Amino acid sequence: MFLKTSAKKDAQKNAADPALQPWVEKYRPQTIEDVSAQEHAVAVLRKTLTSTNLPHMLFYGPPGTGKTSTILALSRQLFGPEHFRTRVLELNASDERGISIVREKIKNFARQTPRAADANSQYPCPPYKIIILDEADSMTQDAQAALRRIMENYAKITRFCLVCNYVTRIIEPLASRCSKFRFHSLDVSSTRLRLEHIVKTEGVDISPEAVSALISTSEGDLRRSITYLQSAARLSASQNPPTSINTSDIQEIAGVVPDGVINRFSSAIGVELPNEGMDTDTAKDFDGIRAEVNRIMQEGFSVAQLLSQLHDIVILHDTITSKQKAACAAVFAAADKALCDGADEELQLLEIGIGIWKALKP
Repeated sequence: MFLKTSAKKDAQKNAADPALQPWVEKYRPQTIEDVSAQEHAVAVLRKTLTSTNLPHMLFYGPPGTGKTSTILALSRQLFGPEHFRTRVLELNASDERGISIVREKIKNFARQTPRAADANSQYPCPPYKIIILDEADSMTQDAQAALRRIMENYAKITRFCLVCNYVTRIIEPLASRCSKFRFHSLDVSSTRLRLEHIVKTEGVDISPEAVSALISTSEGDLRRSITYLQSAARLSASQNPPTSINTSDIQEIAGVVPDGVINRFSSAIGVELPNEGMDTDTAKDFDGIRAEVNRIMQEGFSVAQLLSQLHDIVILHDTITSKQKAACAAVFAAADKALCDGADEELQLLEIGIGIWKALKP
C-alpha cells in the first residue's frame, strides 16, 4: 500500500516537472495576449473579457493555429486557477461523444448552477460555466442535434465553445447559435518569432537554415513545428559531443524526402531543376525511370510525401507551360486518389513518373 502511494506521488511529481513536459504544453499561451498571429480573434475576446458577457463561440481553422489554447487561456483569465476545474469542462477527440454522452455528461454539467465567487477575487469569475468541445466536427449529427436544445435551455449558466477544423461539418442550427472566429495558418514571421523564443529559452543550438526548414515543413502548424524542434533538440543532445541542428536533421524528423532524392527523380522524369538547368540527355526512358523508382522504394521514402513535394516543384516551375502543368496536375490527382484508396505505392510512383515524363515531352 505504502509502495503504491509512493509510486503515485513520484508519478505526479514527474508530471509536474517542467523538464519532462512536452514543449507544446510548456509554451502553451497562458493569457490571450500570448496567442500568436490571431489579432482579430484576440481583439474581440479581449473586449468580451472586460465585459465578461461571453456568447457561445465556434473556433474553426487549420490544426496548430491556437484554437484550443485561446479558449483555455480565456477561461483561466475569467475564472483563475481556483475555479477553473469546477467551471470548465473540456472534451476532446479521445472522449466518447455520442448522443448518450451529450444527454448525460454534458447535460449534467450544463444544468449545475455555479457557486458564487469570492467577493475579493482578483478574477472576474462571471456566473456561468464553459464547456469546450474540441474537434466538434467529429461529433455525429444526432449528437450535434441533441446539443442544440441544451445550449438553449442552459444559456444563462453555461456557455459552449465548439472547436473544429471544418466548419462545414457543424450543423447549421448549431453554428447559427455561436459567434464564429476563424483562425488562419500562422505566417512565417509569427512562427519564426515563437520558435526563436523557445530556442533561446531552452538553449538549443540550431542554424538559421534549420529554423527556416522547420517553418516550411510545418506549413503554418505551430504545434507541429514545436514538436519537431523538441525532437531535433533531443536528437542533438544524444550525440557525443552534442551537435548543432541542421536542415537535414529537420527533414529526417519531419519525414521529408531529401532534396537530393527529389532532384534525382525530377531529372529522371524530365523536370528541369531550379537554378541548375538540365541537359536533355539526363531525362531517362521507361527503364531509367523504373530504376529510379526501385531505388526510392528501397530507401523507404513515403510516396505520398514525395508526391506532395514534387507537386510543388512542378506547379511553381517557371518554364513548364500552363498546359503541361494541367496535364501534370491530372497525374498527381489520380495518383493521390489511388494512394488514399490503398493502391500499391511502387506502382503509383511509377505511374507518376511516366505520366509526368509524357506530359513534359516536347
